[in-house]
Amino acid sequence: MIPIDPCSAVPEDWEQQVSTIVKESPILAGLLARWQDIDLPDCWLSGSALAQTLWNQTFGFAPDRGVTKIDLVYFDPANTGGGREVRQAKRVRSLFPEIPIWIDAKNQARVHFWYKEKFGYTIPPHRSSRAAISTFPTTASSIGIRPEAGRLTIFAPFGVADLLSCTVRPNKTQITREIYDSEIARWRKVWPGLHIIDWNES
Repeated sequence: MIPIDPCSAVPEDWEQQVSTIVKESPILAGLLARWQDIDLPDCWLSGSALAQTLWNQTFGFAPDRGVTKIDLVYFDPANTGGGREVRQAKRVRSLFPEIPIWIDAKNQARVHFWYKEKFGYTIPPHRSSRAAISTFPTTASSIGIRPEAGRLTIFAPFGVADLLSCTVRPNKTQITREIYDSEIARWRKVWPGLHIIDWNES
């Protein structure tokens, strides 16, 4: 993992700040309000949607500007068939017809089955949703949230300093430079105010 101090430049009320990001987004707040209906094991809202929502709030853009999908990651090792995953994803999307953004629900227990075909190299099986989130392409997108016991639970293996400061930093745990550069190419255009750290600088 990248040696990042998770407490660096993070305000004491960082949990409240992340919660506010969600509450001020009709899309994310609406989805989390019906979390029980999603009903997927070890499920988290993760990926870039949370960071992109914050960027939009910070730069004064519409809440859904540039957000192309919402990632729901779950872990179900007892059901790793591709057909089962497709059915679950369709079921979840059917719960939120009012959300105009693609909701992508993926079983992290089967990512290693298709990863080589998509990215050109093999990876070991993930052992949990948290393990999968820890490999996502950037530190700001390697964050998972979900409601538990009336509050928002936040999993942030690299901390939230990069998220809150609109910093894009590569997480080299699993990805290649090509994957990172492809990811940030669009982001530079949509959110020109981002502080994007080059692969070689991290």
